[in-house]
Amino acid sequence: EQTVFYAKCLANDVPAAVEILADIIQNSSLAEPEIERERGVILREMQDVESNLQEVVFDHLHATAFQGTPLGQTILGPTKNIKKISKADLQQYIKTHYQPSRIVLSGAGGIEHGKLVDLANKHLGGLKNTFLDVPELAPCRYTGSEIRVRDDSMPLAHVAIAVEGAGWTDADNIPLMVANTLIGAWDRSQGGGMNNASYLARAASVENLCHSFQSFNTCYKDTGLWGIYFVAEPMELEYMVYNIQKEWMKLCTSVTEGEVERAKNLLKTNMLLQLDGTTPVCEDIGRQILCYNRRIPVHELDARIESVSVQNVRDVCYKYLFDRCPVVAAVGPTEGLPDYTRIRGGMFWV
Repeated sequence: EQTVFYAKCLANDVPAAVEILADIIQNSSLAEPEIERERGVILREMQDVESNLQEVVFDHLHATAFQGTPLGQTILGPTKNIKKISKADLQQYIKTHYQPSRIVLSGAGGIEHGKLVDLANKHLGGLKNTFLDVPELAPCRYTGSEIRVRDDSMPLAHVAIAVEGAGWTDADNIPLMVANTLIGAWDRSQGGGMNNASYLARAASVENLCHSFQSFNTCYKDTGLWGIYFVAEPMELEYMVYNIQKEWMKLCTSVTEGEVERAKNLLKTNMLLQLDGTTPVCEDIGRQILCYNRRIPVHELDARIESVSVQNVRDVCYKYLFDRCPVVAAVGPTEGLPDYTRIRGGMFWV
């Protein structure tokens, strides 16, 4: 939903960096030789993405979850579009999207706010907030469904299972983040065995259910995906799915106060660690202003996480998980993966 142009420089070079960024946005030449060169770069990037099975699975997951809507499309798009995109297409996109009301200039590190505002007025003040064609925001529709790309020549199956989540500004987002932390992540290099805090990590480690798993909570403007991605042996897929859904249902019915407190502390720690450095802080400022029209202070975010109770987690998980149609994407030797009807049946306890 967002694109970023950024520069990292010494404090004395900030004026030059802002000038260069402003020039890129406003005065790109878009010469045909440059377009052709970048066309080749993007096609090579597409090949790299197709060789990354996690990227492939998540592309399939979005394609089936939001089929027929903009979020179902990949970031790079189909090859035919890359091959035929023209200078006129790029110019139209810039005129439509690069408008002052849609742009945030953020900075972090050795820079004063007042000086950054002055630089913005100097180099971006000429932008006119006039839309020739108002971009239409097509609604995104979630559809419980599945995509399986079976390839028995592959040694491991890569699977993602998710349900519809909450948007950026939804009040349920924080409890879903806590629930996401409760499931956690694990891979074989971590070890830990029975000492893992997450039950799913303990089961995966002791019973060799998978090589790795990672819970995720992906948010967009008005929707999202909440689920898990895992890599497993073909013969362990059924048991892995069973244990995942068992943990999901426990979130809805019997998660304990101690588990929620541990997850809240871990979530706060992880969010602070993600802001370690000027680049992630700068990106966080821009993203939050676009999403919330302000930056949420760390102490406010801490208070929001701390206010989540056991009952909040149960209620929100019941709302989003219990008896909901999941979306499934799988690549590799998927014969052992339960069919969609069985996975759907595991989304409730009688």
